[in-house]
Amino acid sequence: MPRENAIIRMRARSDWQQLLQGDLSRHALMSFHARYKYQLMANNPSQYRVLGKLLGSMGRSDATELGPRYFSLLMNALNRCATRGNHANVLLHLSGYLRHSINAQDKQEIRQLIEAYRQGAIPLAAPIDLLKHHFEQHPDPYVLQQVYLQPHPEAPGPRNAL
Repeated sequence: MPRENAIIRMRARSDWQQLLQGDLSRHALMSFHARYKYQLMANNPSQYRVLGKLLGSMGRSDATELGPRYFSLLMNALNRCATRGNHANVLLHLSGYLRHSINAQDKQEIRQLIEAYRQGAIPLAAPIDLLKHHFEQHPDPYVLQQVYLQPHPEAPGPRNAL
């Protein structure tokens, strides 16, 4: 998992550097945070809430002042290894976006895979791949932007080790 954290942190640093190429606006910072929502929930749920409150208190012109503090807290949060329980919670949240799109049998299959992952019987890639399959069939723009589902899009596979 330390390798996974390093990859996720490198991705976050790269995304942050891209963000800084433009204007660091309130909207840009909120969008960045939204893309990292589920990754933060997996790595450090309490820090996810702290970061959300920090951004919620941001005024119209505070983004450039708040940005460096936000990014430092984000990197600290991503330094913590995600637990099976946190991953399972995130997977259940993501599956909720499919509740109106898939049938009861598919929902049950997703829940069973998530539970098997939580118990350590299968790797994280199994429920993630199944969710990705369903999101390919029933795209959700918010979910598809999540870093959690593609923490390292150019090199798939490391999550098989979890």
